[in-house]
Amino acid sequence: MTTSNLLVKLGDRLFDDKAEAEAFVAAIAAAQGGDRALIWLNAPPEPRPFAVLPPLPWQPGWCDRLNPAEKPGKQPLHDQGAYYCLDFSSVFSASVLLAISEPMPWVLDLCSAPGGKGLFAWRLLQPETLWCNEAIRKRVKILIANLKRCGAYSAQVFNLDPQVFAEEVPHSASLVIVDAPCSGQSLVAKGGKAEGCFHKVTINKNANRQKRIIAHAAQTVAGGGYLAYMTCTFSRAENEQVGEWLLRKFPQFEPLEVPHLADYQSHLGGYPCYRLWPQSGLGAGAFTALFRNCDTTSQPVNPAFASQYAMTLERS
Repeated sequence: MTTSNLLVKLGDRLFDDKAEAEAFVAAIAAAQGGDRALIWLNAPPEPRPFAVLPPLPWQPGWCDRLNPAEKPGKQPLHDQGAYYCLDFSSVFSASVLLAISEPMPWVLDLCSAPGGKGLFAWRLLQPETLWCNEAIRKRVKILIANLKRCGAYSAQVFNLDPQVFAEEVPHSASLVIVDAPCSGQSLVAKGGKAEGCFHKVTINKNANRQKRIIAHAAQTVAGGGYLAYMTCTFSRAENEQVGEWLLRKFPQFEPLEVPHLADYQSHLGGYPCYRLWPQSGLGAGAFTALFRNCDTTSQPVNPAFASQYAMTLERS
């Protein structure tokens, strides 16, 4: 079956309304990708050096949607680490963290490269400790480069399987972010290639990997702490169903309402979770959800763990 036929079938599974399904397929086929954005790591300058689009009501003041003609990655301010460039879909996903009102002393970004979600959390929550983990060795270099360029020298970088955190520092993290590896279906909406991303085998393989990662993440979250789960794909098996599996497997977790994303509530989930669809015109697409550990079990972080495994970011 061709990619286009698989995409049409996916649209039919995601939407009961035929017009919505057709709009979804058309948006991906158009490969326009949606808005670009940037995170200002310090107070943004006034006036802005870029043409920006009107902010959405929930958009942080230190995050801008850019006019499509802008090329922020080619500006001196970029090399100086004044901001981090990303898709607006990523801002949408990370915005579930805006629902957290208390201090988050220790944040673990479990699937961190290239670093955008970790930097969003660093800018928003100002944690005492930021751990950025990337299990795929070849992606660690870009993660370190982005953290250093943006001045996040207090962060520590790890190259570990998520299982290691669950075993060595269980019930410790205030917040664990899982920007899960996925089939990458939204890449097609940006004009990229993601071979086999709409095929059932690819989807199931990724869903199983996501459940393994989120299970280890859940075991790392301290009592009262948070778990943020997000992807850049569309299949329900990789999104809503992973959250449903988490809630069955770890009943001490509860899904949280994120009021500022109420208009983006997914119609495919039986719990609070949120979708940015490509036909919105805002981004290539994203899924996000926030869970809280209602258990009271917490453990202090073993300082020997970081000294054994962490890569400290040294200034050039």
